[in-house]
Amino acid sequence: MSVTSNLMIRTGTEEDAPVIFSLIKELAEYEHLSHEVVASVDDIRETLFGERPFAETLIGEYQGLPISFALFFYNFSTFLGKPGIYLEDLYVQPEQRGKGFGSEMLAHIATLAKERNCGRFEWSVLNWNTPAIRTYEKLGAAPMKEWIVYRLSGEALDRLADKKG
Repeated sequence: MSVTSNLMIRTGTEEDAPVIFSLIKELAEYEHLSHEVVASVDDIRETLFGERPFAETLIGEYQGLPISFALFFYNFSTFLGKPGIYLEDLYVQPEQRGKGFGSEMLAHIATLAKERNCGRFEWSVLNWNTPAIRTYEKLGAAPMKEWIVYRLSGEALDRLADKKG
């Protein structure tokens, strides 16, 4: 647990699954992607806190209320020969933005990356999210303009998986 200014940052627990899910739905609404949320509280509970957790979460609390969350997991750099942290989602409720809480969450994860001997800390941002982009650039983060993210999901993922064998 860490306290910076008025934000308390703590590791998410299984009991936080409903709060995490609620914040995920708020994030999806902000990103105009609510239609893509098919997960449930039980899915969050199982995949984050079950027998094999796939990611870690942080909860940011302000004045005793959860106002932000971050979800991250390890990736690996073959060139560095070290793990990295990939930030899948960072969300701060709209009424709490502009107070530095997002930057504090990022700094907390950067500290974890250093403590865990990670060589990188990476994330993606929607190209229209200029407030977030400005924040990231102020922190010294650089866009990876020479890289294009590709994704397989749904039927395309099924088709490729069916080609094996």
